[in-house]
Amino acid sequence: MVVELKWNKKCETALDQIREKKYVEALKGYKGEVILVGISYEKRSENKEHACKIDRVVLEN
Repeated sequence: MVVELKWNKKCETALDQIREKKYVEALKGYKGEVILVGISYEKRSENKEHACKIDRVVLEN
């Protein structure tokens, strides 16, 4: 699982960063499904509202 957290941005932005910076490449040698998780928190919100988006990739090394 690869997780990226963001303050005051969209959770899609966190997933984009995982892909653009190729974080999954750190799992060289791993074969199978990897879960990508983007989480966004609203820093100024009283309730610390958050959103989460999950995606999957399959590595075939």
